[in-house]
Amino acid sequence: MPVLPPYFGPRAAIADLLAFMRQRSREQRIGAVLAVVATAAIVIGFFTDTSINPKPATTVTFTQSWSADRSDAEIIADQKKDQAMRDAAKEKRRQEYVKLQKQLGMDE
Repeated sequence: MPVLPPYFGPRAAIADLLAFMRQRSREQRIGAVLAVVATAAIVIGFFTDTSINPKPATTVTFTQSWSADRSDAEIIADQKKDQAMRDAAKEKRRQEYVKLQKQLGMDE
């Protein structure tokens, strides 16, 4: 189903627009051009923004599941083990910074 009547195509529409614009003053033509440019800039901005900052990928977070009947001693043991791992990672990171500090000559 055509949107435009058969006697009115894109060429006729452009010709009609040009005939209409010829009857306008210079200021009105400049205003029309500025309106079209501003609208085009906004539309182009929306299209380029979607390609520059795409939606981040979905991240999957895995969690541990424990049985409901764990004893307090098991929980405390797991917490101590996890804390030891965190402390080891923190110390490793600190050692990396100390090494970098020595390489850059920033000794205290």
